[in-house]
Amino acid sequence: MWLADFEDATSPTWHNVVGGQLNLYDAIRRDIDFEADGKRYIIGESPATPVTRPRGWHLVEKHVRIDGRPVSASLFDFGLYFFHNAKRLVAKGLGPYFYLPKLESHHEARLWNDVFRLAQREIGLPQGTIRATVIIETVTAAFEMDEILYELREHSAGLNAGRWDYIFSMVKTFAHAGADFVLPDRGDVTMTVPFMRAYTERLVQTCHRRGAHAIGGMTAVAPSKDPEAGATALELARQDQAREAAEGYDGSWVGHPDLVPTCRAVFDGVLGDAPNQLDVLRDDVDVTAEDLLDVASAGGEVTEEGVRGNINVALRYLDAWLRGTGSVAVHGLMEDAATAEIARCQVWQWLRHDTKLTDGTALTAELVTEWLDEELAAVRVVLGDENRLPHAREIFVETALGEKLPSFLTTGAYARYLTNATV
Repeated sequence: MWLADFEDATSPTWHNVVGGQLNLYDAIRRDIDFEADGKRYIIGESPATPVTRPRGWHLVEKHVRIDGRPVSASLFDFGLYFFHNAKRLVAKGLGPYFYLPKLESHHEARLWNDVFRLAQREIGLPQGTIRATVIIETVTAAFEMDEILYELREHSAGLNAGRWDYIFSMVKTFAHAGADFVLPDRGDVTMTVPFMRAYTERLVQTCHRRGAHAIGGMTAVAPSKDPEAGATALELARQDQAREAAEGYDGSWVGHPDLVPTCRAVFDGVLGDAPNQLDVLRDDVDVTAEDLLDVASAGGEVTEEGVRGNINVALRYLDAWLRGTGSVAVHGLMEDAATAEIARCQVWQWLRHDTKLTDGTALTAELVTEWLDEELAAVRVVLGDENRLPHAREIFVETALGEKLPSFLTTGAYARYLTNATV
């Protein structure tokens, strides 16, 4: 499968949103090609199956209004794709497949199920034609995996483990909860720290108990043309996929097509001729609420390098996002909006709780501002004059250094900077 992502990997300019829908329309009808740098790309004989990720319930599409109010971005993305392509996909032996982001409770899953039932009825497709995978990327959803599967039982394809968004949700949800919920440097919060391991293993157990598929988190390493760096990236991807296959996941996904062979080889080695691991019930897993909330188990420290790294990656990503690109290779990783979200949230949390760095230095807003300007200058040297770094800095200051922690940086930034964008 391949993911047509209108959410975190898309900068939601009107051009991108509508152009993405047009590309999907053409691709499903095999009427699309692309030329760049002297190369021509066409759809092969056995193309991957498209899965569409609409934007989350928290977002709106300001270019379309009903009774003077912007429509839900979720309904806009879903509705256009479904209306134009659902019957065509069914005729090809496929179906309208969706990937649902940012759900925080079974109530939101129920809302999606109602939408699916209405849409199928309106165009005359049998109930259950739609299949949807839900990304468990919020801590509240981790407590309601059974309920989410139940609400979508007519249309569920399974659950998927989020990564950066889950960490972002943990920081945001417990931003005021005290020092026990303060996370260390972003790079230290891996999928193997206890509270993350608890959530991912519980996901496999929950899905397989219900006969639903469990899909692992995205491997974000970006391949490199440098032989040594490229070999390191592939080995990191292999280790990541091997861990998930051993935990019982039925499949996984990657952020770059060059990693597909590595991912496929790992899972083929575990699955053999079997299509999945639904028989791996993980009865050995006994996860409690305390395990899911044991943020202190991550250990680690907060360093100057970690703070600067968050600032740097946020500036680089926001610059690209403001210029119309939502998926960016930064420091060897494929990054989307979730990266900028956790980067700025962590800085806010560290400041809120008077965090001390490993050398004993107290982290203050003044120090962060000093480092922000230094990192801005360094990034400007790399990017040159054609950039949106001043606006990227504004967004970071507003969402990381303000008194209140905004739920999402993308909501305000979209309204201010992208609504009238022409890119």
